[in-house]
Amino acid sequence: MSSTDPPTAIDDAPTLAARRLDDLARRVARSGPAGAAGDPATGGGAIDVFAPATAERIGSVPAYDAADVDDAVERAREAQAAWSATPAAERAAVIDRFGDLVLDRRAELLDLLQAETGKSRRTAVEELFDVPTGCGYLAEMAPDVLADERRSGVAPGLTTATVTYEPVGVVGVISPWNYPLTLSMADALPALAAGNAVVLKPDEKTPYGALALGELLEVAGLPDGLFQVVTGEGPTVGPALIDAVDYVAFTGSTETGRTVAERAGRNLIDCSLELGGNNPLVVLDDADVDEAARGAVQACFSNAGQLCLSAERIYVEESVHDAFLDAFVRETERLTVGTGYDYDAEVGSLVDGAQLDRVRSHVEDARDRGATVLTGGRARPDVAPYCYEPTVLSDVDPDATVACEETFGPVVSVASVPDADAAVAAANDSPYGLNASVWTGDRDRGVEIAREIDCGTVNVNDAFLATWGATDAPMGGFGDSGLGRRHGPEGIRRYVESRTIGVSRVGPLGFPDRIPTDWFVRGAFAALSLGRRARRGVRRLKRRLRGR
Repeated sequence: MSSTDPPTAIDDAPTLAARRLDDLARRVARSGPAGAAGDPATGGGAIDVFAPATAERIGSVPAYDAADVDDAVERAREAQAAWSATPAAERAAVIDRFGDLVLDRRAELLDLLQAETGKSRRTAVEELFDVPTGCGYLAEMAPDVLADERRSGVAPGLTTATVTYEPVGVVGVISPWNYPLTLSMADALPALAAGNAVVLKPDEKTPYGALALGELLEVAGLPDGLFQVVTGEGPTVGPALIDAVDYVAFTGSTETGRTVAERAGRNLIDCSLELGGNNPLVVLDDADVDEAARGAVQACFSNAGQLCLSAERIYVEESVHDAFLDAFVRETERLTVGTGYDYDAEVGSLVDGAQLDRVRSHVEDARDRGATVLTGGRARPDVAPYCYEPTVLSDVDPDATVACEETFGPVVSVASVPDADAAVAAANDSPYGLNASVWTGDRDRGVEIAREIDCGTVNVNDAFLATWGATDAPMGGFGDSGLGRRHGPEGIRRYVESRTIGVSRVGPLGFPDRIPTDWFVRGAFAALSLGRRARRGVRRLKRRLRGR
C-alpha cells in the first residue's frame, strides 16, 4: 500500500487560515447573551480542536454549559413561531438556496472537512456532494409531504376527515464526527423544512463544518436565531439539550443512543436514533468476483471504515470463496493511504488516538484468537499519526471482538459459507441491523436474498450508495442499530405532529331522535353489512385488473 506526504494542519489547506477558524468559533460566542460561557472576552471555558492529519491544535470553540444551552433553545423557540407560519414553499426555497451556496463554497468546506476529520479528499467530496442533493429533494417534495391530506370519513358523504401537519417546535440534533456535514444536515434540514427551529450540537472534534453551514443558512435567508449551534462536552450539553427541546435526532453509538432514548422517554418527547452497525456483505456463487471485490473495497474502507454503513463481515459461498478472496486482497493492497488536500489518496486517517487504539485492539484480539492477517494489520505513523492500513482478516473466531462489535475502522473479516441460506443466517447473527450488501449475477435473486436480511437498508451489487443516495426512500436500522428513519417522506414527517379534523355535514352523529331506535339499529347494521360486501367486491375487481 502506498502513501502520500502529510500536510501541515492548516498551511497546506488551499483556502483555510487560522483566522477563519477563529471567526467561526466567535459565531458561537456571539450567539449567547453577554458573558456567555466560551466568550473569549470573559474568559469562559473552551474546547481545543485538533487536526487528525498532524495531531496539531488548530483552534478552540466555546464550552457551553446547561444554562447556555437553555438560552440557545429559548432563542430558537422565539424565532420558530414566525417560521412555522411561513408557507412551506417559501421555507423550501431557503433550503434550495442553501444547497446552491454549499456548491459555491465547496472549496472551503472541503478543506474544513479534511482539516477536522483527516479524511481523504475523495471521501470529503462524497460527503459534501450529499448536502445539496438532499436540499434538492426537500425543495421539491417537502411542500407536498407537509400539505393537508383528505382521508376517508366515518360516513362518506356525511362527514369528512382532514389531516394537518404541524411542526413539533424546537428540534435538537446531536451529530457525530465521522460525517459532520452530511449527518448534521440530513437531520437538521428536514426539520427546518417542516417549520421547526433547530439547535445543533456537533461533536467536539468537528465543530467548524457545522458553524460554516450555519453561516450559509443565514446567507440563504434563514431567519436569525432559527438555527443555533451549541458547542461543548457531550455529557454536559447533551442532557441539557434533550431536556429543553421537543424532539431529538441523534447519530452515534448504540450505548449512548440508549441513554438518549431513555432521557427523551422521561420527557415524553419523540426521537430518531441512527446507531451502530456490524454490517454484513454477502457474495453469492453467481457473482462476478472481480466486480464484487471492487465493491467490497468501497464497502469496507470508505472513510477509513469510519462509516456507519461500512461492511465489517463478508460471507462468501465456498465455490467462489478463494477467487473472491484473492481479488479482494489484491484490490485492497492497491489502495493509497494519505491525508493530503489533493486526490492522490483513497483512504485517510482515523480521527484520533482513541480510535486508533480501538482498531489496534480489535485486530490484536483477533490475532490472539487465531485469525490470519491477509493484508494490512499495522498503523502507519509515517503517513499520519492515526493512519491504519486497510486490513483483511480470515479464520476469525466467532467470539472475537471484531466479529461481535463494531470496529469503526478499516478492518474486515472474510468467511466461507456453504450456501446462500448459510450466508443469510450468518448475516443475521448480530444484534445490529443497519446496512447490508449482496453481490450476485442475478439481480432478481439478489432482491429475494435482500428481503431475508434483517437490516434497514440492503444494497444489491452496490456497497451503500444505492440506498443512502435514494433520498426519497427511508433509511434507518433494525434492532440495536436504532429507531426511526431519515430521508424520504418519513424523514420529514418525523418532525411534525399530525392533527385530524373531522367535520359532520348533518350535525351530531348518533341515534336520531325522529326514528325508532330499533329501526335505526337494524338499518345501520344492514347498511354496514352491505357496505362491507360492496368494498370486498371492489377489492376483488382491483386485484383482477392488476393481474392483467
